[in-house]
Amino acid sequence: MTSNASASDRILGSLGTADGKGVVHLEDLFDTPIDDVWAALTEREHLAVWYGELHGDLGPGGEYRARLHASGWEGTGRIEEFEAPRHFLIATTMDGDDPSEGAFEVTLAADGDRTVVVWEERGMPVEHLAAYGAGIQVHVEDLGAYLAGRGRCDADARWQELSPAYDELAATVG
Repeated sequence: MTSNASASDRILGSLGTADGKGVVHLEDLFDTPIDDVWAALTEREHLAVWYGELHGDLGPGGEYRARLHASGWEGTGRIEEFEAPRHFLIATTMDGDDPSEGAFEVTLAADGDRTVVVWEERGMPVEHLAAYGAGIQVHVEDLGAYLAGRGRCDADARWQELSPAYDELAATVG
């Protein structure tokens, strides 16, 4: 369970750029032990509930195809780094008319019986940085809800709530 992740004014992320592409960096603290957070992030049966449908190999070096619940993102992932229960890095390719490549990295740190989650995605077009920021926060909040035994949020409504703050953050990215 997160401390207050669903509060409409709570922004978990920061936005930036690297190599001309967008970067979304989010951090949150979950009142859940690290092994439970790791399982929710890496095991198909957990991911299917809160994140999306993944088909393929979810182990180290594996490749999979995904469709995410909240954002509708569809594409493929290749697991580049996998250090249970603390870190993974996935190279992603989005489907569509203008396929894009990026990376998705999660790092976990135990804080007693709680877990600090650092979630970073890189490689999106800078002009869409605010939308990605809001969307990725929805995914992180859905993770928190799942860990607390609650269902996913209304992703469209939550995205609308978060968008103005992420628009402001994106306006400061140079």
